[in-house]
Amino acid sequence: MKAISPTLHGVIDYLTVGFLALAPTIFDLDGTYATVCYILAAGYLVITLLTNMPLAIMRAIPFKVHGRLELISALALLASPWLFGFADDNETARNLFVGLGVAFLGTYFLTDWNAETHAANNHNHGRTITGKGPQMA
Repeated sequence: MKAISPTLHGVIDYLTVGFLALAPTIFDLDGTYATVCYILAAGYLVITLLTNMPLAIMRAIPFKVHGRLELISALALLASPWLFGFADDNETARNLFVGLGVAFLGTYFLTDWNAETHAANNHNHGRTITGKGPQMA
């Protein structure tokens, strides 16, 4: 069993959104670096609100798809200072994006991405969507 449940993952996501929104102020970033932080915050807020997990508003994105998006984001964040040429120009931004990438990877590998399936099976108790119990073929 992995350490991060879907509920805890949701809490971590909302904290991450807040951190990303505050990062330009905390780290004195401006221009493109600040804009990227705000875009990431908005994007992660939307994805978190729409993921099929506790603390979401609309459960349109499967939890496992959320995980795949998080893995891709982690790898992109890790590579971004070198891909976009700011690894040597802005040490603060480089360290922030690499640190975020490492944190996202850690969260990805510690999250139980299969928990949603287990929870759905446990709460259904063999009933169909209509609530009339199992149907015979």
